[in-house]
Amino acid sequence: MNDFFSLPNLDFISKTDKNQPEAKRPLADLLRPATLSEVIGQTHLTSDEGAIGRMVAAGYLSSLILWGPPGTGKTSLARLLAEAVSLRFEMASAIFSGVADLKKIFVKAQNCRAQGQQTLLFIDEIHRFNRSQQDSFLPYVEDGTIILVGATTENPSFALNAALLSRAQVLILNRLDEGALEQLLKRAESVKKCPLPLDRAARKALIFSADGDGRFLLNQAEILFSIKTDKAFTPDRLAFFLQKRMASYDKDRDGHYNLISALHKSVRGSDPQAALYYLSRMLVAGEDPLYLLRRLVRIANEDIGLADPRAVEQCLAAKQAYEFLGSPEGELAIAQACVYLATAPKSNAIYKAYKQSMKLAKESGSVMPPPNILNAPTDLMKKSGYGEGYHYDHDQPDAFSGDNYWPEGLPPEVFYQPVSRGYEKHLAERLAYWSDLRQKRKNKG
Repeated sequence: MNDFFSLPNLDFISKTDKNQPEAKRPLADLLRPATLSEVIGQTHLTSDEGAIGRMVAAGYLSSLILWGPPGTGKTSLARLLAEAVSLRFEMASAIFSGVADLKKIFVKAQNCRAQGQQTLLFIDEIHRFNRSQQDSFLPYVEDGTIILVGATTENPSFALNAALLSRAQVLILNRLDEGALEQLLKRAESVKKCPLPLDRAARKALIFSADGDGRFLLNQAEILFSIKTDKAFTPDRLAFFLQKRMASYDKDRDGHYNLISALHKSVRGSDPQAALYYLSRMLVAGEDPLYLLRRLVRIANEDIGLADPRAVEQCLAAKQAYEFLGSPEGELAIAQACVYLATAPKSNAIYKAYKQSMKLAKESGSVMPPPNILNAPTDLMKKSGYGEGYHYDHDQPDAFSGDNYWPEGLPPEVFYQPVSRGYEKHLAERLAYWSDLRQKRKNKG
C-alpha cells in the first residue's frame, strides 16, 4: 500500500541560528545539531570514548583535520567543538579565501588572544589551499594563536603538507549509513510537522540516492515537502521529481584510487562478483574504459602470470573488441576479461622473479657474461676466448647442454619459482627435469 508514514514522535528541536525567519531557512540549516550528542553517524568520534568526546571532557582541543565524504557533518562538528570548549569560532573557505584574507583572520585572532579569548579557525575544503598557503597556518598553530580545524574530502596524506599534518590530529568521519539517513528524515518530518509523501520503497530509494550524504538527502526532502499531493510517491514517480545523483568519483582523487584498488584486489582474491561490481561502479562514474583495460592487463601479468598464459590474451582481445564495438556494447568484452582474470589460477611468481632479478641487475653492475656464450665475429675475440667451449643445445642429448650461463664470480640465483597451480604446475615439472639433468651432466663432467 502507498500509505504515508505516520509522523515520528521525536523530541528533536532545532536550536540553530534564528537570524532569518524559520520558513526561509534551508532544511539542512534548520536541522543543524545543537549539541555533539545530536550529531548523526559519528558516534565513534563524539561518544565519551571517542577522540572528540575525550577532548571535550578534558576541556582541551588540539588542531584537527576532519576527513570524510560530503554531507557527513564536518562543519557542524567544528562549530559545536568551539562551543563545547568555549572558543571563539571563525570560519573561512579555501575556495574563496587567499593569504590576504588569512592574514586578517590571524591578526584578529592575535588581538582576541591578548584579551584571553582563543580562536578556533575552521577552514572548509582545506585541501584546496596550495602548499605555501598551508604553510601560512604553521606559526599561528605553533604559538597557540589559533586552534586549526580543517575539513577535507581528500586523503590528507596526499592533499596536505607534512608539516601541517604533524601539528594536527586526523579524524575520519564515516559516510552516513542507511540508519543514520533514516534518522535525518525523521528529524526533518518532526520539524516540518508532516510526513514525507513517500511509500516505503520510495523512501528507501530516496535514502539510497543520497549515497551517504546527509546534506543532499535533506535538500531532496525539502523539495518533496514543497509538493502538494495526496498520493504517496512510488520510486518511479519519485524519479520524475528529483534529479539523479551522480556517483561520488574524481578521476584523479580518492574515489578513483579507492575503486581501482578494490577492483584489483577483488580480481586477485578470485571474487568475480565483487570484481564486476567495482568495474561497473567505475564505468557508471565515467571512467575511461581503456584505463580499466590497462589495469586488467597489469593484473594479468602481476597476479596470474604463467599460471594462465591466456589471461593477457583475453585482456588484449577485450581491448580490440571494445575499440571495434565502442560503448556500451564493447564494455561487455571488458566485463568478460575481468571475470576471466578473477576466475583464473593465480601466481605472482613472474612478478616476484622480475623484482628480484632487477635488484640483482642493479647491484651487480656491468659484470661480463661467461666467455663461452659470447659471439666471436672477429679473430681478436676468438683469440680472447669468446665462444670457446660453447655447446649448441640442439646438438646435445635432449636438446639440453646444461652449460653455465652466469657471469664468473656471480653464483646462479633462482628468481622464478612457479607455483603448483594452473599451467605453472607443468612449468615447475619442466624446470625440475632440467635441474636434475643439469646435475647429472655436471657429475659426468
